[in-house]
Amino acid sequence: MKSIIPVSVGIIFNNAGDVFLAKRSPGSNQGNLWEFPGGKIDNNEDSLETLRRELFEEIGIEIKKTRRLISIKYQYPDCLIQLDAWLVKSWKGTPSSKEGQLTRWFKLAELKDIEFPEANRSIINSLKLPEFYLISPPPSDNSEAYLYALEDFVRKGTRLIQLRYDEQTIKSRPYVIREVTSLCHKYGAKIMLNSTAADVIAHDVDGVHLTSTRLLQLNERPLGRHYLVSASCHNQMELSHAERIKVDFVVLSPVNKTDSHPDVEPLGWDKFGELVKNCNVPVFALGGMYPDDMEKAWQYGAQGISMLSGIWTSSQPGEVINRCVTAGY
Repeated sequence: MKSIIPVSVGIIFNNAGDVFLAKRSPGSNQGNLWEFPGGKIDNNEDSLETLRRELFEEIGIEIKKTRRLISIKYQYPDCLIQLDAWLVKSWKGTPSSKEGQLTRWFKLAELKDIEFPEANRSIINSLKLPEFYLISPPPSDNSEAYLYALEDFVRKGTRLIQLRYDEQTIKSRPYVIREVTSLCHKYGAKIMLNSTAADVIAHDVDGVHLTSTRLLQLNERPLGRHYLVSASCHNQMELSHAERIKVDFVVLSPVNKTDSHPDVEPLGWDKFGELVKNCNVPVFALGGMYPDDMEKAWQYGAQGISMLSGIWTSSQPGEVINRCVTAGY
């Protein structure tokens, strides 16, 4: 078995939301491809120590605040890479080329058209996702109050919402899905429908969220790349299958005990972290989540947290949303 080459890279955004990239030299391995700055982890360093050293040597900045974004294992023809990606929240200095490489700031939307080493694709997927994934139950009979609450949530920064509607609601109240989608798109939020690919196309939403049962019934990704595809997972087998069919992200649960499923044994944070470590797609933590769990979720390798009852049963749901979307700032 070939040994793993550990690499640490930093994702750096400026105030305009542009991301900093460096171009590999023509004669190097995977030359002329753009990459996030960083380098190979030395035997006597951990991932963060390497990142600090590499970013200072390569682009002249000192890290002040950072957190792990995602960790990826990728098999190239000639080597196996373990890629740790860190989101650099603040730094001292001005990023610029210190080793003769070409560097440039890019808009996030431009990254899909840039030539990267293949291992970087999961990092780009992660960057496109928010850190909070809201799950919505079916609306009550009072659609007006439901829409008012959702508008408050997206105004406060929610940008990814799963409509966990039952089949009857989807069939009998399509107008609610239209109104929710129109409302949320006005604020730049994306809508996932917990249903089938056919329903997603019929209702013109942004993507499908697959239950674990639907996930395991599929042998390939159910929608094209212009849609989002996510899945609910509870174990390694489901995570591996989700990765195999190339979903964009997953929700892993339950992390903690929940009132809705009191008889289900929770994973706990340690088991959650072990599962995330072996998953190459972004993972949201679900099950007994609260805003204070966001930092812990990041520490265990998650994209962020997902919540349902913690929002909809709260006496102050808007405040809970605000704490979720501003965590880490």
